[in-house]
Amino acid sequence: MRSRTFMMCTLVALGAGILAGTAAAQAGRGTARINGTVMDETGKPVPGAKVTISLAMNEAVKREAVADKKGEWAIIGLGTSQWTLTAAADGFLPATMNIQVRQLERNPPIAVTLKKTGVGDRPLVQDEASLALIDQANQLYSEGNYDGALAIFRDILAKNPGIYQVNMNIGDCLREKGEVDQALETYTVVIEQAKADPQMGKEMTAKALARIGECHLKKGDFETAQTFFKQSIETLPEDEILAYNVGEIYFSNQKLDEAITYFELATRIKPGWSDGYYKLGLAYLNKADYEKARQSLSTVLELEPEGERAAVVKGILDTIEKIKK
Repeated sequence: MRSRTFMMCTLVALGAGILAGTAAAQAGRGTARINGTVMDETGKPVPGAKVTISLAMNEAVKREAVADKKGEWAIIGLGTSQWTLTAAADGFLPATMNIQVRQLERNPPIAVTLKKTGVGDRPLVQDEASLALIDQANQLYSEGNYDGALAIFRDILAKNPGIYQVNMNIGDCLREKGEVDQALETYTVVIEQAKADPQMGKEMTAKALARIGECHLKKGDFETAQTFFKQSIETLPEDEILAYNVGEIYFSNQKLDEAITYFELATRIKPGWSDGYYKLGLAYLNKADYEKARQSLSTVLELEPEGERAAVVKGILDTIEKIKK
């Protein structure tokens, strides 16, 4: 019979690595379907509008659809998770929203309204070639080819200087390359330029503040990092993904108490989101707090009783029960 100590060590190792393995296996795949419409401000359809959804936990995982002549679109084969939806079309400002996709129930139709580009609005990436380059750069980034991704992002920004959001991607590449000070400067540029963006400025500011916090954490300045993480959450307190991502940063740096604080915040902001409870349970596993891990993971099963992750959670809960005996 395996010893109690062996099972405890196995659980801690599982808690540290299971998310990456599950995410790689799932990659947002599942049986869910979402659909909706893209209309202009007068209620007329916007045929040809491009609808893109990206997995909140991994922006490189994307699905796309194009609205038909009635403005209708649909995407199938999605897993239960939080996604970010963006709709864009020539002559319109893009619209972005966070959506929760579920496999075990019908997802309600999503109505997107696009506002026409007016005089003085920032120029937007509208050509398919630039959009394809962004996808290519994101793919290179996800593969760890930061130099390749950085070159493409810089080229995109040079050709589309009004799309200041690309600076966030550039900063991410610099951060992962170890050029932390340059990354900090780039994120600061995002914050400055976001002040003139009434549509996405608040969201971009919050994300940039969180990334600045991550840079300071990499530099070993824990106190300054905490300051920026708090500013990030205060800027966008209703965004559970932001809280979750801050928790992820702490978790990857084995700052478990801080990670738990932000994962718990994510579950309070959106109690029906299984991802927050899942990662909270893994954080408690790494602290060997098996009762709280059991409570969090049991909530995951209540919210998501079937699927690949549910099977993993059941296995962890079975092992916890053996340890308790």
